[in-house]
Amino acid sequence: MTSAGGRGIRLVTFDLDDTLWRIEGVIQRAEAQMREWLRERAPNYREPDAAELRAIQQALLETHPGIQHDISWRRELIVRAVLERSGYAVSEAGKLAAEAFVVFLNCRHQVRLLPDAPGVLGRLRRHYTLAALTNGNADYRRLGLGRYFAFGYRAGAELASKPAPDMFERALARANVEPEQAVHVGDHLVNDIQGAADAGMATIWARVVPEATSPDAPGGVVETPSRAPSATITSLRELPAAVAALG
Repeated sequence: MTSAGGRGIRLVTFDLDDTLWRIEGVIQRAEAQMREWLRERAPNYREPDAAELRAIQQALLETHPGIQHDISWRRELIVRAVLERSGYAVSEAGKLAAEAFVVFLNCRHQVRLLPDAPGVLGRLRRHYTLAALTNGNADYRRLGLGRYFAFGYRAGAELASKPAPDMFERALARANVEPEQAVHVGDHLVNDIQGAADAGMATIWARVVPEATSPDAPGGVVETPSRAPSATITSLRELPAAVAALG
């Protein structure tokens, strides 16, 4: 790839949820579909109340610290724990939880790209290496975006969630670029903007989804950013010019 910017921007990394599509309602629908599946396949399943759920999550964090960053693993383990509390044997609970999570994940991928996303990604791809960096469990390849992204990383047990530097540093090494040759695009001022800036990258705050929320994002992140974005956009149509201007 060749850079269109004078300073030599070579890598553009993207957040996914609420950056390339609206996530509002998607996770809730996926959860509802999973619960419906569980009611049919595991009639003894009893949905925990808020206090029970907090206790389950705390217990799981103590025995499986990696789930702090791996929301897929965390969700499946929570369902398994609730099934066990509902009276199902460990082996049966594990099998049901794995199948229920597949139902959730299939529905979780039923997103609608923002209208400008394909055209903008195609345009940027001609000049830069593109990569996807997400704290969530969306697989860009399942959404037909493999043609645009050279690679991507998701947070997990071995790769800490943003704003930790892990994914940013991994992307820089994979693309063989210096931090000043890269820019990260995302909606979250802490996870995306502060995290990438701390890694030495330029940042573009994508305010393309009004009042964006991340209902399935890992908790425990301070919501007050200590870094300002290099640029701000309110439409993906503005992105190519914003990236070029950083050069």
